[in-house]
Amino acid sequence: MKLRTLILACTILALGSAVFGRQAAQPSAAATERITREVRHELLMLPYLDVFDNLAYKVDGYNVTLAGQVTNPTLKSDAGNVVKKIEGVEQVDNQIEVLPTSPMDDQLRRRLFRAIYYYPALQKYAMGVQKPIRIIVKNGNVTLEGVVDNEADKNIANIRARGVSGAFSVTNNLQVVKP
Repeated sequence: MKLRTLILACTILALGSAVFGRQAAQPSAAATERITREVRHELLMLPYLDVFDNLAYKVDGYNVTLAGQVTNPTLKSDAGNVVKKIEGVEQVDNQIEVLPTSPMDDQLRRRLFRAIYYYPALQKYAMGVQKPIRIIVKNGNVTLEGVVDNEADKNIANIRARGVSGAFSVTNNLQVVKP
């Protein structure tokens, strides 16, 4: 009887280590590409996403890491919730920063928007719902995120932002799209 129990226990341990010892399968390149495409789509479709928010993401297998800055706290939770519902996503690490509320920052955001998007050379970027130049303001410090068509537009946006009163510093992280 003791021998049977010992054999049974060893068999269970061997099966357990065989089943749980394996690493989780990594998704195929097509599956990763599909998840990446769906995450991008879902984030862009968020109803409260605007020019003063910046969302970024990283897909690593079946796990998604969200990053960036938002002005509305519900946008952070909405982003996490829509990504969790994507087929194939197992885990979401929501590292989105909610920017502090400040009337001074709100006024600075409006002045920056007018300085950049109302300038004739940059008005082409004002077309469409999702603006390609993101204006992030945190405690008077400005960061420009997003994409522009050429180096001249990147420099003009930087000069226009630096000319706005009330900005303590301007960091230009705009990327030039390669033709």
